[in-house]
Amino acid sequence: MSTRGQPLQLPRTPTPVATTCPRRTALEGASIMRHAGRVAILASLSITLGAASVGCAEGKAESIPELPQEFCWSVFDHDDVQSVLPAGERLKQDTDEFHFTDRNRSASCLIYIDGNNAFDAHARFEDNEELIEWSSFDKLEPDSIKIGKKGIVWNTGAITYFPCKPTVNSEPPAAKYLELTIYASGARVQNQRKTLPGLLEQFTAFAQKELKCA
Repeated sequence: MSTRGQPLQLPRTPTPVATTCPRRTALEGASIMRHAGRVAILASLSITLGAASVGCAEGKAESIPELPQEFCWSVFDHDDVQSVLPAGERLKQDTDEFHFTDRNRSASCLIYIDGNNAFDAHARFEDNEELIEWSSFDKLEPDSIKIGKKGIVWNTGAITYFPCKPTVNSEPPAAKYLELTIYASGARVQNQRKTLPGLLEQFTAFAQKELKCA
């Protein structure tokens, strides 16, 4: 059959499907969430983000942004935190004042890399010890650590609490216990059970000194 005068038809090339790496959503509204719900969300993210970030890491090699010399209330050793940060281009810090009131019982320091959470540190006051409940972390198979009254560590985070009736930098008259949490995410964070307890000890020492816990 003659094809003269008809447009030449070329075979179609399938359109490549773009792949995107999962991005962690920042924990918004933490000050109004119930404590148990916050712990459950943190435990769930600890499970899912590890696998997601490994997939994102496969590709071109990236550099790791340098932490500023002063970050997160100058609590942590610079090199200890730098060693767990993921690769990326832009680093941003969002830090609350380490001061507590009856209405504002928590303070956080968040380190972002390219808009994703890379390192978090949280401090929160509770009135009663019964409100401090960690069963949501059981799925992460945490290890016990001797920090504070009780402490545990898992691959990507650690948490402790201890009695603290602050005498400075605070106005929560009914608060009796302080809970501290640190959390790391990114392709380099596979199992940081050896690194995180040291960071949690630094956080604990800072809080006790800063608040002059009675």
